[in-house]
Amino acid sequence: MKTVAFYTLGCKVNQYETQAMSELFQKNGYEVVDPSERADVYVINTCTVTNLGDRKSRQFIRRSKKKNQDAIIGVVGCYSQISPNEVLEIEGVDIILGTKDRSKIVELCEKVREEHKKINLVEDIMQVREFEELAIEEVKGKTRANLKIQEGCNQYCSYCIIPYARGLIRSRKLENIIAEVKKLAKNGFKEIVLTGIHVASYGKDLGEIRLIDVLEAIHGIDGIERIRLSSLEPTLVTEEFMTRLTKLSKVCDHFHLSLQSGCDSVLKRMNRKYTTGEYKEIVNIIRKYMPNVAITTDIIVGFPGETEEEFKKTYEFVKDIKFTKIHVFKYSPRTGTPAAKYKNQIDGNIKNERSHVLIELGERLTNEFISNLIGETVEVLFEDNSNDEKGYIEGYTTNYIKTLAKGDDREKETIQKVKVNGVDDENILGEIIK
Repeated sequence: MKTVAFYTLGCKVNQYETQAMSELFQKNGYEVVDPSERADVYVINTCTVTNLGDRKSRQFIRRSKKKNQDAIIGVVGCYSQISPNEVLEIEGVDIILGTKDRSKIVELCEKVREEHKKINLVEDIMQVREFEELAIEEVKGKTRANLKIQEGCNQYCSYCIIPYARGLIRSRKLENIIAEVKKLAKNGFKEIVLTGIHVASYGKDLGEIRLIDVLEAIHGIDGIERIRLSSLEPTLVTEEFMTRLTKLSKVCDHFHLSLQSGCDSVLKRMNRKYTTGEYKEIVNIIRKYMPNVAITTDIIVGFPGETEEEFKKTYEFVKDIKFTKIHVFKYSPRTGTPAAKYKNQIDGNIKNERSHVLIELGERLTNEFISNLIGETVEVLFEDNSNDEKGYIEGYTTNYIKTLAKGDDREKETIQKVKVNGVDDENILGEIIK
């Protein structure tokens, strides 16, 4: 049996696409092996969000060839879309695909095997208008499945390369989404995570349909017990959206609302499409309808020109909003983006200091949110992984707090009521209510 191994860098969308390609290989008689093993084919699904992502992608390509000089090396994803000629120059690369045509990966491997010629199918992604169907259905024994419903981004934030790598927004047809969800439910998945490059823009290229319509349609599918949203642009949320959303009991009370900065002048330089005042109003709308909601976010520190005063405004804004969790990133200039050419790039030591200060605040806010759950009863979807040493099984609440409780295989892949007894680091310690 022929073997294939995958290296996947980057986001949940990449993880979804790797899983879909993995199924294509399996359907064509391949065995999927760990990337540390010798394989007949290596597929590197690349990331290009930062220059570091590019470098890691190149390292994985070279590492694969060393494992098997005769292996077919396929490079796909954002890095190869942005820099196909650079990838082409790397010794050993046989197939170059960007962020389309991944569905052809198996037949291209066979073509290389027969003709011994390199294949480069990277095209101008800005000309692509159709969503590429890559479905997942076969994986079993897991509780949560990512479901890609959207591709591309029209936002053009000044620090971000992704619109140039993924192209303009394309939405998946609702009937195809529903068909995949039904297959996932049939295979035992209980939770669906809706992912995409800019999920909030779903449907804008299809006419009247929007993200809330997708949520309502999935809600009616038997077997799916939870629906979770991945990162969202905050401007999606309105009173009308929340009114419809709160009628859907399967939708989790967890919003990852991208912020990036808590200072209006920095947001403007970033080309973000909201102010801090508008963001706070959106958070208030969500909390009005979901009092126990977890709101998480991303923050970039050290954006070009960020003064100490601007950073302090971000700090105070984060403290005011009381996020459940924040992910802090030090700004890294990405070649090809406007911000990389901005004057007043911030010194690395200052970035480190601001990152440390904000991470510390975030940890306090997380502990405060979780501590407020002590004594409460929460619903937890327990997963397949466990800490056998202490007899714990692990799972997540609806608002995405990791929970540890004494249990065994009977509770895995089930939703159980848990009494929260304490906190360990950023995890809930609880007891399953029998």
